Amino acid sequence: MLVLVDSSVWIDYFRSGNKSGTLDELIDNNLLVTNSLILTELIPFLRIKNQRRVIALLNTVDKIDINIDWDQIAEYQYLCLKKGINGVGIPDLILAQNAKQHFCGIYTLDKHFQKISKILKLALVG
Repeated sequence: MLVLVDSSVWIDYFRSGNKSGTLDELIDNNLLVTNSLILTELIPFLRIKNQRRVIALLNTVDKIDINIDWDQIAEYQYLCLKKGINGVGIPDLILAQNAKQHFCGIYTLDKHFQKISKILKLALVG
């Protein structure tokens, strides 16, 4: 199974790698993918830090298309709210939808994905 690696994992990986140990395995086995949303979260900061090599490497990761179904995003938000899960951002719901559309797992360090994974039937990795 391919794995969509959330920006939270990449950020930890670049900083210390204390919590993102599974990422090396995904890289070695060529099992990770990214999307434009994740790259948009990461690349501006990397540009400020003049990390051209890291940006170039990130741009070599296979990228999956984002096809947003806004009605489904609204349904996801409704289901979360109905179960008492507040504060899930639209970008995270887009990531969830994107992973499901491409039959990918999600590797994230964001705690709320643990809660929404059961409701939205997400495959979490890591």
